[in-house]
Parts: sequence; structure tokens; C-alpha cells
Amino acid sequence: MTGTTHPRLPARRGGGSGTWWSKAVLRAVEEAAFGEKDLRAGRALARAGAVGSITVSDGGAVAAVTQGHDAYTVEVTVPVLDDSDAAAFTELVAAESGRIGALLAGQLPHALVEAVEEAGVELLPYGGELGSACSCDGWLDPCPHALAVLTQLAWLIQADPFVLTHLRGLSRDRVLRDLHRITTPREEPHPGPRSPRSLGPGHDVEVDDLGVAEDAAVRAARLLEQDRPFDAW
Repeated sequence: MTGTTHPRLPARRGGGSGTWWSKAVLRAVEEAAFGEKDLRAGRALARAGAVGSITVSDGGAVAAVTQGHDAYTVEVTVPVLDDSDAAAFTELVAAESGRIGALLAGQLPHALVEAVEEAGVELLPYGGELGSACSCDGWLDPCPHALAVLTQLAWLIQADPFVLTHLRGLSRDRVLRDLHRITTPREEPHPGPRSPRSLGPGHDVEVDDLGVAEDAAVRAARLLEQDRPFDAW
């Protein structure tokens, strides 16, 4: 499956205040590091803008990291959700009308993550889940180059939680399409074609994203009030 390429992030003096969910991802990066020295080196590379554009796909990301006159290719991995967990996540997003709007606005509601965790679905990663491989000759995994990429991934997730869901196997397009599918009764006629709306580079879809997603979420909430099971839709 093709990935989504995020432009190179500029150098920054610090990591910024962050959001609660990006801080959770950064904690996982800290857990994955073998020592403080490697972690500091990875953060320094990330803040220096040494990480090139990051291509995110289901289960991982790839980027080049420059250090001095050398450049290294880094691949990081995150376990994807299985079909059951992916369906549970989409259903929980649909359960309240404001959740998809929040995700599209770059927010990750704490109540959504709590509901996802209560359903037994791992959305936010922990250190042991973060894998990596680098073309450098370092023997530690993750090396500072991989830690730099993971750090910048946390910064991307801070601005767009769909980067996190994409790593878990649920791209923005898939979430929107799954929401549309599970909340559209089979007996209803297929609506006429809508003009596609752009979600930004690499995110064009064949549906009116916010309109369809919000309509789907509202319909889902009404069905939940009627105690109608999701698998009956």
C-alpha cells in the first residue's frame, strides 16, 4: 500500500509544549531507547532538522537521516491493528458525533482513547512495540538515527492524529470510508455523486469527508440510542 509522505520538518530549538497524546508517544520513544546518551543524540538530530521527509504507511515509516557528510536510511515499525480491533476503533469513533470532527481538526479526544483502551485496543504505542532498522553500523536498536525519526513522528502526530492511526493500519482515507460504510443502511439507495474535497496533499478521497463523516457519526449515535448493534447495519 502506498504511503503518505510528510515534508521535511525544519530545525527547532526545542520539542515544544506538545499535546497529551504526542507526549505519550514521546514517552514510548524514551522507553524504547537503550540509554540517555542515545536519546539525547536522537533528539539533537531531530531538532537540527537532520531527518528528511517521512513516508508513513500501514505499520511503519521510512526516512533518511543526515549526520555530518553521511546519510542513513531508517525504517521504523509499529504493529497494525487486526481487523477486529480496527473495526472496534471505527465503531467507537462513530459512537459520538464530535469525534470525527475532532480528528479532522487535529485533535485526539482523551475520552475516545479511553474508550478504545477499555475495548482492549492499543492505539497509543508503548516502547516495546517500536521497532527499527538503520543502514548505519551501530549495533543498538534503536540507534540515535531511528530515535530521531521516532521523535519527529511524535511531532507529526501532535499536529495530525491520523498519522498515529495510519501507523496502526488505519489511514485517514480508510477511517472515513469505513465510517461511511458502517453507518449507511444497506436498504438505502446509494446517494448521488458528491464533489470530492481535498484533505491536503496525498489525501484526496471520493467522498465529502467532513460532511459524510459527521452525518455518519450522527446516524451512529442515533442507532446506539436505539440499542441497535453495529453488526446489524
